[in-house]
Amino acid sequence: MYFMLFSCHVAFAFAVSPPISSSCQLQGQFHLNGMHQAGDVVLGGLFEIHFFSVFPELSFTSEPQDPTCHGFDVLGFRQAQTMVFAIHEINRNSNLLPNVTLGYSLYDNCVKLAIGFRAGLSLVSGQEGQFIMDEACIGNPPVVGIVGDSSSTRSIAISSVLGLYRVPMVSYFATCSCLSDRQRFPSFFRTIPSDNFQVRAMIQILKHFGWTWAGLLVSDDDYGLHAARSFQSDLVQSGAGCLAYAEVLPWRNDPTEFRKIVDVMRKSTARVVIVFAHESNMINLMEEVIKQNVTGLQWMASEAWTAADVLQTPYYMPYLGGTLGIAIRRGEIPGLRDFLSKIHPDSDHDSSYGNSMVKQFWEHTFECRFAPPPAGWVDAARALCTGQEDLEKEKTVFLDVSNLRPEYNVYKAVYAFVYALHDLLQCVPGRGPFSGNSCANLQRLEPWQLVYYLEKINFTTPFGDQVAFDENGDALPIYDVMNWVWLPDGRAKVQTVGVVKELSSGEELTLDEAKIFWNFESKQPPRSVCSESCPPGTRMARKKGQPVCCFDCIPCSGGKISNETDSMECTSCPEDFWSNPQQDSCVPKQTEFLSYYEPLGICLTTASLLGTFFCALVLGIFIHHRSTPIVRANNSELSFQLLLSLKLCFLCSLLFIGRPRLWTCQLRHAAFGISFVLCVSCILVKTMVVLAVFKSSKPGGGASLKWFGAVQQRGTVLVLTSIQAAICTAWLVSSSPTPHKNTKYYNDKIVYECVVGSTVGFAVLLGYIGLLAFLSFLLAFLARNLPDNFNEAKLITFSMLIFCAVWVAFVPAYISSPGKYADAVEVFAILASSFGLLVALFGPKCYIILLRPERNTKKAIMGRATENRGM
Repeated sequence: MYFMLFSCHVAFAFAVSPPISSSCQLQGQFHLNGMHQAGDVVLGGLFEIHFFSVFPELSFTSEPQDPTCHGFDVLGFRQAQTMVFAIHEINRNSNLLPNVTLGYSLYDNCVKLAIGFRAGLSLVSGQEGQFIMDEACIGNPPVVGIVGDSSSTRSIAISSVLGLYRVPMVSYFATCSCLSDRQRFPSFFRTIPSDNFQVRAMIQILKHFGWTWAGLLVSDDDYGLHAARSFQSDLVQSGAGCLAYAEVLPWRNDPTEFRKIVDVMRKSTARVVIVFAHESNMINLMEEVIKQNVTGLQWMASEAWTAADVLQTPYYMPYLGGTLGIAIRRGEIPGLRDFLSKIHPDSDHDSSYGNSMVKQFWEHTFECRFAPPPAGWVDAARALCTGQEDLEKEKTVFLDVSNLRPEYNVYKAVYAFVYALHDLLQCVPGRGPFSGNSCANLQRLEPWQLVYYLEKINFTTPFGDQVAFDENGDALPIYDVMNWVWLPDGRAKVQTVGVVKELSSGEELTLDEAKIFWNFESKQPPRSVCSESCPPGTRMARKKGQPVCCFDCIPCSGGKISNETDSMECTSCPEDFWSNPQQDSCVPKQTEFLSYYEPLGICLTTASLLGTFFCALVLGIFIHHRSTPIVRANNSELSFQLLLSLKLCFLCSLLFIGRPRLWTCQLRHAAFGISFVLCVSCILVKTMVVLAVFKSSKPGGGASLKWFGAVQQRGTVLVLTSIQAAICTAWLVSSSPTPHKNTKYYNDKIVYECVVGSTVGFAVLLGYIGLLAFLSFLLAFLARNLPDNFNEAKLITFSMLIFCAVWVAFVPAYISSPGKYADAVEVFAILASSFGLLVALFGPKCYIILLRPERNTKKAIMGRATENRGM
């Protein structure tokens, strides 16, 4: 509505007479509160001098009237006086703008878009009724540029029009990121960082303290809404956290709406509240916060209310104490305080109209009046101002220059114009930057020419800050980080606790945490997270339907780890590694094999050595008693060979114990196969000899013994063993057993084992042993009832029965046993069958030799046979 109305005023303000005329006629005037000083070049300014304004009711029968402003803003007036001070300082400086006097024209915007827009148009169109120009109506404009406005909304409206004519505007307080759009605002500049940087600065603070869960409140205007969009976008891109809620604060004091917003804050688990709003919004919000007694929140303030004195009172500080805020860079302006202290209503100004603003300040500060008030005026009882009042003795923030922030930006904005004008005047004709290498002319200055020089300024303030504009017209980003300290006596103090600035590598945040006041019992920063961090060894699993900051911590599965906090995924360990119990690092997998040092390995090794020892003991007994009948009667040579082969069987079991290596894998089965074939071959030949002896004792059977002499016996054993040796050789040559790391049995272990290589070779080796054992058993079984006092065939039958039973049971047990237990089964089978043969074949003989020597005689051995023949 306002913008449509003022479009009409724009038309009136810029309406000019036909080109043939030599003058431009102003069609109307806005009567505004302002200060002016003439000069060769005039700078415009827009400032908040009054808080409130009242618009008269529209009427079709009366002339339109201008609004009236009230509620004097001392700080806004100080900002305007800072511009005046800067211009006076420049006029005294012979090095800047020599022979050029700088003037000013400042207007009060009364914190209203309508009034600020009127003021901006008045600055660029002038207030004179008529001014002479050439035939094309071209001439020096009333102002070469404007310092202001302080509001993003007003700056957007004014710049949208001034940008059409490329009139430069340098704001000292408008932060909306939308103003960085050079297409929409080609002549807009600012000495305050954009909200984009302020948003990034806020995110840096959130990241610093680990606050990943926060609420966002914004004002219902361009400043707040653009900040909200930028904040949400940058927060997602940075991955620094999530918003628990985002609410818009209404401009009017709507108790119902504020109650809903505070209810959301109270119910949320977010302990951090970020507010991009103005102090008037905060006042209305805090009234409801206090009413509901919502405590325990960490507030984060945007630059719009970081320094709001109205909120730093004992009434609000129990809730707002400890607030962290982003503030405009503080600066120092030498000489400003002396200048401010000399302001007086009798000071020399160009007109009484310009001096009226000083009088308003005087009346507000000393609560007096210069002229009789109108009838019915509420402050009619005020005394008259004498002009003798002393500012130095009055308690007022006007003279407190210890914390200059907006004023410092105003100071930089004025100097930005001055340095641009100075560079413009230094142009050498024929070497200029414009068409035909021309230079700009101060008497016929085009606004876009000044914009060109503004884009290139680069200077340093007396405070040491560099001032330059980037390609979007934004200042070099730097902010102070502020903290609201609640003192024990109830007073509040706002102190600087850090700086955040933008470097080529990104934003840099520097904080002095020891100085920060935290408004909590713990005196420590609060925790504000939706879900606690997932420790190493777990991964984050997002909760369905909730922001990414709300998640569950799921332990990594076996073989996977996460060694960082809040890991999104668990990574798999390399092949030979496994996760530790904490699932936060990969460790080498445990290696498993039948070791000499574990109980099972120790038992088998002991049994193997005992078996070898018993074989040696029996061999010693037989050698010692080799001349006795029982030793001689049972083919002593084959018995000695059998004992040696059993000893080899016991010893070959040791090759199955210990870490598998290539040579042990190749040797173990060959040694096992050959040793057992040698052993069974001896038994087979012994059985055949027994049968031949008893057959020769029958009529006509003597010829059979010639086939079983000592040479034939040795040859038979050698041939049978050689066949096994050939099988083993073919197996090793074609597909040799090799060591292998097996991970199929256990995920967290590596089983070292020997793969047989050729299953056929292994089967033939076992089958050959089984064939010889079966033949031995069969022959011994047939000879078990042959008459003799000591028939060895019975012992062989029993031993072969044990041997076959062990190895028949071995096959399924071996196949079903994993890893080292397969080796243990094979060793057990070797030992069990070996012990079975040793005990069954040699146990009774040792018993007679050692314990019943009376039976170790030829008569005792032959007696049984004689008795049987007599019967």
